[in-house]
Amino acid sequence: MGCFECCIKCLGGVPYASLVATILCFSGVALFCGCGHVALTGTVTILETHFSKVTADHAMLTDVIQLMQYVIYGIASFFFLYGIVLLAEGFYTTSAVKEMHSEFKTTICGRCISGMFVFLTYILGVAWLGVFGFSAVPVFLFYNMWSTCATMRSPMVNFTNIDSMCVDVRQYGIIPWNATPGKACGSTLGDICNTSEFYLSYHLYIVACAGAGATVIALIHFLMILSANWAYLKDASQMHAYQDIKTKEERELQGITSRSKECLNSYT
Repeated sequence: MGCFECCIKCLGGVPYASLVATILCFSGVALFCGCGHVALTGTVTILETHFSKVTADHAMLTDVIQLMQYVIYGIASFFFLYGIVLLAEGFYTTSAVKEMHSEFKTTICGRCISGMFVFLTYILGVAWLGVFGFSAVPVFLFYNMWSTCATMRSPMVNFTNIDSMCVDVRQYGIIPWNATPGKACGSTLGDICNTSEFYLSYHLYIVACAGAGATVIALIHFLMILSANWAYLKDASQMHAYQDIKTKEERELQGITSRSKECLNSYT
């Protein structure tokens, strides 16, 4: 076998669908974790500076955000390992299907592992749907604030009193009602929208939400791949069982034929 034929054979064993899903999963998780971590830090800075100047009022929120940042570290580590495992399972399944007519045989353990990955990926997909919906909440909150600032700056809108335009974050349950000042109005709100923390956090939340959506798509892709691979492994196992029975029957038939010829020769 030449070098070209060897390369073609190696490329034929690459699970391209699993490879694409793995890259998409890594990209989505990286965007969600990286952008989400930085955006949460910017959110704390905005709240402490403009909406809740008493530390005790937002102490619980700060603890929750720190906990979420630690969870982000765990999510990134877990999905890095899980993506590699699913890619390795794709290589294994591809090899099993490619060699289903040779001496390579799938085991019951291999099929059970593939079925377990199908179930686990389904659970993770449902969980990431919730994460995707949750990541859209800060985008909605920042968009409301940004649209209010854009309305105040619009030359087409006339206000008799610009200070009547306010954003009260207490109504979202982020900080308690007794937090001071709790809201920003007029020029103060405009100054908040012009800060780098607001601009960066707003766009990072959008990217994090997009990353969560990409992860959901990747997990759905993985789920389709794993389901197809499990079916292929099951068919390969049945094919091997059929070939074993067929080979055994052919050997028995050859043995009967040989004994019949020997008996006929001895008689003659």
